[in-house]
Amino acid sequence: MTIEEFGRRLRAREITAAQVTDQCLRRIETDNPRLNAFILVMADEARRQALASDQALAAGRDRGPLHGVPISIKDLLDMRGLPTTAASRVRDGHRANRDATAITHLRQAGAVFIGKTNLHEFAFGTTSEDSAFGPARNPHDTARSPGGSSGGSAASVAAGMALASIGTDTGGSIRIPAAACGTVGLKPSFGEVSIDGVVPLSRTLDHVGPLTQTVSDACLVYHALLGDERVTPPAPMPLHGLRLAVPRRYFCDLLEDEVRARFESALDRLRAGGAHFDDIEIHHAADIAPVYLHIVLGDAAAYHATALETMPERYTPPVRLRLEMGRYILAEDYVRALKGRELLKREVDAALAQHDALVLPTLPISAPPLGANSVEVGATTEPVRNLMLRLTQLFNVTGHPAISIPSGRTSAGMPCAVQLVGCRMQTDALLRVALTCEPHVSSEV
Repeated sequence: MTIEEFGRRLRAREITAAQVTDQCLRRIETDNPRLNAFILVMADEARRQALASDQALAAGRDRGPLHGVPISIKDLLDMRGLPTTAASRVRDGHRANRDATAITHLRQAGAVFIGKTNLHEFAFGTTSEDSAFGPARNPHDTARSPGGSSGGSAASVAAGMALASIGTDTGGSIRIPAAACGTVGLKPSFGEVSIDGVVPLSRTLDHVGPLTQTVSDACLVYHALLGDERVTPPAPMPLHGLRLAVPRRYFCDLLEDEVRARFESALDRLRAGGAHFDDIEIHHAADIAPVYLHIVLGDAAAYHATALETMPERYTPPVRLRLEMGRYILAEDYVRALKGRELLKREVDAALAQHDALVLPTLPISAPPLGANSVEVGATTEPVRNLMLRLTQLFNVTGHPAISIPSGRTSAGMPCAVQLVGCRMQTDALLRVALTCEPHVSSEV
């Protein structure tokens, strides 16, 4: 059930928020033991909130499109009275004394909080397997990663444990798991959705956004996160004449064969509907990874400096290693990366100047097996982490809004996805493009 369908049926008195919340909780009880998507299930509180939502609606108090909607929350966002674990033993004993701003806005919108989801420790990974609570697993194949770092969030939506989830994205951590699990994942433009009350990885790269089943649902949750009272998604743009740019060099160089086939099929369907395509180039694409790494490693090491000194043994070894690497970033390298960031911003801006959006794959590969350190792509063997970040991290560096939309499945039944990127501070314009593209992109091949 999508949020839109839930809203129609709720207001037609065909269902209640309490009934749908119970359905989600039963699904969690059945499936969470194998998926490990949740760190904390808030069953009693969710039932209380759902009942209050039904009573309010019966009394004529309707808070809008998220009224009574069961939503899961990545355990990186503070919720008053509850621990924020960040999937790490480093935060044992923590309890939040107030809500993150995003949570405050969701409460005001009438959302029902179903639980807090598993993630890659401190959001510093792409597979959600380095967690103090054990790895989250992909609902389509439990031997595979659900992506990361918001892996539990994506799994919860894909498995019907929640109608939507809230994740964070520092290098792709909403879009990567959305692609791996077959959901929609939106990273808004940098600075639009507050990161107050969110455990940081890099304050200069962090974003908060929704994972949902549809683009329309993502619109609704996005505006709730902003604190808006808007109740309808923006109108789709006409497909005929839509101007899309494809950055083929670098972004399409390393793709699994089936991922490439699904991507090209999606472009063909859009082209058949009247969309216009241009191949463009991000000239300094080869610099994306070093620019990103020097910023994120330096920022993360600064935040974790005290804990690395006083309780290093509480981190999972892979995350601790990355944080330790960050302690050796030179100031001149960090400043050079900030300059590179400005250059990349200008190049993406230029690519979008004559186009409605960029279009590229979200992930170069389907969800990798848990425990895999590398993956073969054609004749090359590449580190899993590098591959999973390859097509998403640029837009954290530049701050452009980006959305991942399912685009069919591989022969093994694993989801593939297309990523659309829009102009900075114009997330609604990107959502209009996504609403137009979704029915064509998401068609099964």
